[in-house]
Amino acid sequence: MIEETGQGSGIEMVESRELVSPKPVPDTTSGEERLHAQARAFLQASKAPSTLRAYRSDWQHFVAWCDGRRASALPAAPETVALYMVALAETHRPATLTRRLTSIAKAHATAGHANPATTQHAVVAETLQGIRRTLGTAQPGKTPLLTADLIQVLAHLPSGLAGLRDRALLLVGYTGALRRSELAALTVDDLLWVPEGAVLTLRRSKTDQAGQGRKIAIPRGAHAATCPITALSRWFEAAAIVSGPLFREVDRHGKVSELGLHRDSIGAILKRSVKRAGFDPAGFAGHSLRAGFATQAARNGASAFDIMRQTGHRSITTVSRYVRDAQIFRDAPASKLGL
Repeated sequence: MIEETGQGSGIEMVESRELVSPKPVPDTTSGEERLHAQARAFLQASKAPSTLRAYRSDWQHFVAWCDGRRASALPAAPETVALYMVALAETHRPATLTRRLTSIAKAHATAGHANPATTQHAVVAETLQGIRRTLGTAQPGKTPLLTADLIQVLAHLPSGLAGLRDRALLLVGYTGALRRSELAALTVDDLLWVPEGAVLTLRRSKTDQAGQGRKIAIPRGAHAATCPITALSRWFEAAAIVSGPLFREVDRHGKVSELGLHRDSIGAILKRSVKRAGFDPAGFAGHSLRAGFATQAARNGASAFDIMRQTGHRSITTVSRYVRDAQIFRDAPASKLGL
């Protein structure tokens, strides 16, 4: 749904687009009206809230750009869309440009206008192709945090509750190959202690928006200082956690919150931790734990399918990139030149 908030192109996606669960329709409506309302609710629920927020943010950016140039955003001309991509090309990744095109298309479809952002328009297709050829399509990834790096980081964590939490967070995130959102969403109910370690149930993830869930193993480590199970147990005991979120805010006075960490906090914790250990934090982010797992496992001989079983990747192409990078010197023909 799109709602007018001003004249010309001053429009935005309204919050009601973010309904994530279909709600019953009052009995005062007719049967057909209820069916239509239910259908709209299911369509809204088909997209994750984060996706809807991204669409809205993209659309608002496009509208503001058009307003600044006295161009129409709705309906927009294909030439306007092409110029918009050129304006963003130097500072945005190709994947972001593609998502912006999708957001513009969604807004026009919702309002009943023809799509100006499709590559069926020659000016859009050729502009996008030119950007990709000139600037490339490779996306710079975050630096993977490997085992040796992680051990160094753990050695520099602060004492106290925050340090105990960060140790458990980093070790569980690394051995579980977890995303920030998955770490932030974990609760005590998702944790099952077993003799071999622990089993985590991921209720929902980036590649599982339907909430089918999957289980992953967190095995005991060989050394107490780097064992995720030991770290988790010590954090639980010190913070007196018996229910609710696994990982929580700890204020400067050492008080543990009832609230779980926001996913963005996990990246900040990692950056702060690697900086203490002497690494440049600029190249690291929350994804560094997951990337580090995949890279280290590949270096140690794990197959792509074994890595996928832990990471939950659905595309072997993505995982193969980690394997390829990790094994770049293995059987390299340049090492057989006798130099």
